[in-house]
Amino acid sequence: MEEEATPLPEPSLFSSDDGEENSEPSSSEDGELRRQEEDEHSGRRGQRRSMCWSGCGRPNITCICPFLPSSPIPTSTHLIILHHPHELRANKLATLPALCRSLIRCHPVPGRRIRPGSSPLLDCLSTSPSSPVLFLFPTFDSSKPALDLERWAADTPPDSRAEPILIVFDATWRHAKEMATASIPFLSRFAMQVQIGGGCDTRSEGPSTFESGLVLRKEPWKGCLSTIEAVARALRVLEPEGKGVEIEGMLLAILRAMVAFQACHLKIVNPRPRLKKKGKGLGSCPPTLKSGTN
Repeated sequence: MEEEATPLPEPSLFSSDDGEENSEPSSSEDGELRRQEEDEHSGRRGQRRSMCWSGCGRPNITCICPFLPSSPIPTSTHLIILHHPHELRANKLATLPALCRSLIRCHPVPGRRIRPGSSPLLDCLSTSPSSPVLFLFPTFDSSKPALDLERWAADTPPDSRAEPILIVFDATWRHAKEMATASIPFLSRFAMQVQIGGGCDTRSEGPSTFESGLVLRKEPWKGCLSTIEAVARALRVLEPEGKGVEIEGMLLAILRAMVAFQACHLKIVNPRPRLKKKGKGLGSCPPTLKSGTN
């Protein structure tokens, strides 16, 4: 609980290198130039679209295979990720594919809510829980905060938190909130809601890609984490014998690589000045009366 490149403009067919202005090439030269430009443009477009299908599934120019483990890492934690049906299709910055290629016990479940039949593992645990089940999502109501994951781990004996199941929601924040809310009627029977640290602070704006090496796209509020960062922070706490620190470092290295590629293709845009509301401030104009009205 984050863009296709704009087409390059066509190069001008007119040249002033020889000192002659408005010199127009002949029709045969014009056709040859156009063919060359189309070939070059097609080559550039083909290069942009070449994909690393045998590895990370990303474009070759942003391939993160060197940062992925040679084989998926085994964990004691079972990770169930409910991802919105539109997330992988519409979000080119989705981190779910990297998670699935990095962790053995990562089980993606497409859908808008978790309910009976969504996961055989959860169906079994809902009737006879044998392992602790946690769903990771921050609460936005400060009067009813979710339990801090580190606090839960500290207060729970090791034998009682072995082989945990962690449920994560992967979507935009608006969709993720809807998915978590729709899943609570089923999850509340056997699962406990936890969050990372103090959760989200809706009074403070979240960082952007230029302000943090772990932010793929600007977060709406302070404390919001991408799916892969949230999983990394959670596994650091849940995995035994210090193994979680190693897994956290590996997952965050993947995220940093994705952020670095994304930052190279972004432009800093100055925020627009906020306009003062009509009738307020020095720049507002007083209302005028129309002539001929009472």
